Amino acid sequence: MMQSGDKGAAASAAQILIVDDEAQIRKFVDISLRSQGYATLLAGTGQEGLTLLASRGADLLILDLGLPDMDGREVLKELRQWSKVPVIVLTVRSGEEEKVALLDAGANDYVTKPFGVEELMARIRALLRAMPVSGGGNPVYDDGSLRIDFVEHQVRLDGEVVVLSRKEFSLLALLARQPGRLVTQTQILREMWGPIHEGDTHYLRVLVGKLRYKLGDDASAPRFLLTEPGVGLRLITGERRNS
Repeated sequence: MMQSGDKGAAASAAQILIVDDEAQIRKFVDISLRSQGYATLLAGTGQEGLTLLASRGADLLILDLGLPDMDGREVLKELRQWSKVPVIVLTVRSGEEEKVALLDAGANDYVTKPFGVEELMARIRALLRAMPVSGGGNPVYDDGSLRIDFVEHQVRLDGEVVVLSRKEFSLLALLARQPGRLVTQTQILREMWGPIHEGDTHYLRVLVGKLRYKLGDDASAPRFLLTEPGVGLRLITGERRNS
């Protein structure tokens, strides 16, 4: 079954594809998205979702793992061969290894079932905001409190310059180019130290500690850097800090 979303949505609204075999969840997410002004496309199987994505396009994909015709990871593997669309996975599998595997397979984020609609909306907004930045179109990240100039390698916090080392800036910039998105430890270690250091998580722990100190960030009540133990890091966006 394939359905189009509300045609009355604003022309500039992002189009979101929902792929889930449970009709109640599709309906719930569809109504929630359209109430926020998004356009929607719905699919009940992996193949339907891939067909819709190829023929109609989407700005973001919400993907359930437990599909009747193919596992969600198979869908991820196939679409990543030809599409960079941001993907939020819906999963009941909350294990640490499973989350890392999903992110390494190409998911941008995940929400564990049962989930709250406000959490899902916040994840969607964060990924959609990140799209032009990750594409290289915006040389500055600025959420009203934290400002990062990627060209000048300068960071300001509430207007004051924060002096960072090259590695500290590289880590912060890596997260800020994908604000709100969970970036795995493996991805960060590979990007910053090379593939032979993918298992050297102590490098990252030390660096995060130094960066937190300079940003005045408390690990027990983080304002900027949110750690998901054993999985990775995400930059908390201004919207989520103020909510």
